[in-house]
Amino acid sequence: MESSGGRAEGSGRGPRVLVVGSGIAGLGAAQRLCRHPAFQQLRVLEATARAGGRIRSERGFGGVVELGAHWIHGPSQGNPVFQLAAKYQLLGEKDLSEENQLIETGGHVGLPSVSYASSGVSVSRELVVEMASLFYSLIDQTREFLHMADAPVPSVGEYLKKEICQHAAGWTEDEETRKLKLAILNSFFNVECCVSGTHSMDLVALAPFGEYTVLPGLDCTFPGGYQGLTNCIMASLPEDVIVFNKPVKTIHWNGSFQEALSPGERFPVLVECEDRTCFPAHHVIITVPLGFLKEHLDTFFEPALPPQKAEAIRKIGFGTSNKIFLEFEEPFWEPDCRHIQVVWEDMSPLEDVTCGLQHVWFKKLIGFFVLPSFASVHVLCGFIAGLESEFMETLSDEEVLLSLTQVLRRVTGNARLPAPRSVLRSCWYSAPYTRGSYSYVAVGSTGDDIDLLAQPLPEEGAKAQLQILFAGEATHRTFYSTTHGALLSGWREADRLIALQDPQAQLPGPWL
Repeated sequence: MESSGGRAEGSGRGPRVLVVGSGIAGLGAAQRLCRHPAFQQLRVLEATARAGGRIRSERGFGGVVELGAHWIHGPSQGNPVFQLAAKYQLLGEKDLSEENQLIETGGHVGLPSVSYASSGVSVSRELVVEMASLFYSLIDQTREFLHMADAPVPSVGEYLKKEICQHAAGWTEDEETRKLKLAILNSFFNVECCVSGTHSMDLVALAPFGEYTVLPGLDCTFPGGYQGLTNCIMASLPEDVIVFNKPVKTIHWNGSFQEALSPGERFPVLVECEDRTCFPAHHVIITVPLGFLKEHLDTFFEPALPPQKAEAIRKIGFGTSNKIFLEFEEPFWEPDCRHIQVVWEDMSPLEDVTCGLQHVWFKKLIGFFVLPSFASVHVLCGFIAGLESEFMETLSDEEVLLSLTQVLRRVTGNARLPAPRSVLRSCWYSAPYTRGSYSYVAVGSTGDDIDLLAQPLPEEGAKAQLQILFAGEATHRTFYSTTHGALLSGWREADRLIALQDPQAQLPGPWL
């Protein structure tokens, strides 16, 4: 194995630090460390040809589309992503307004502008509002089991279904309307699967569900693309800090490694890359997605992780949520339409799907958001989660386009609706260094597992401290699944190293 040295070596230049992954957690950690004089020997190893990780903006349809992170969730003073975006002047005036920052959404997706049923008729607004109100009041109730000794059932899904059963028993309408109400509720279950990044709410643990913290503010987007934020952070780093196309194979730790260029120096960690180059280091911050860690748990660490840490990685949930963008010659929707809901009348949250995925995958699609930033181009963005989303990745663009054209013709009742001009979609499950979208607290796990994952190695008392540190959205107990959780986790681990190196250091407030 060839050993690859740092830029200007020598033990007098502070500890050598490697950051694995250049998503917002890795970039945030690197930016924080680079500002401290003790960390002049820093490298970020990125498996792919680009930085940003699950923040991925691409040019398409004459504008920018978000294949990854879409919104700033809770854009207000307590959100570091909002603070940075404001500092870098990446947001619109309305999104920066005091008024927007004070709106309490409860973390719920806004009501659709229009709801189409699979029989080709519009669903009455009144019915949609009634079911949304029921569903979201139940979601709010699920957050109240946090500090109770015993949750009534293991999962959020089971709790919701039990409550809906009781409500449905009191509905007095005709059978067709009662079925339609359940179908509308099923659509909201699908939305919640997208929000939680899970296949089913039956997989999401009930007791810890309320630990996720919703910040105030009306969710907003980046007019010029979310990646503008990671680009700004990247631009603040010294040149050549990030090494691209450098996938890491194994992290050798708790060792005593040497390097030809620094013969007198010993390093406790050696990072071995897929191309066999090796980077010795004093500290390594791992920021790779939990999906990647799950897949490579047996080979990524040498020696293997302590059993408790490995168990936490296995237990925490990690699912897939994808987007499908459709471009149209002309809009078939009204000018003020922002969100189209699709309701499948034969679906109910109280019944399990028995058909094969290939026949029904599109029924998991929650509908479409109208992309606002395209003047002369008309684009819808569909969201889909779970196994159906992963199955969609195996189809060709043509198959996806055909299926969704048929869906739209069916629900609008217009058999001659022109097919979309083009399709673009994310495929996060197939992405080899991601293997899904984001984390959730799964049945059988709790917030303690997230804290366990975030604990550095080796555990207390070792001679060489903080050899391996862990950051990324899945390591933040209250903001998992978000970009602000990821950024805060990167800052947290950078601060841990700064405090070790310089115990007197005045650490910046968490928002700088």
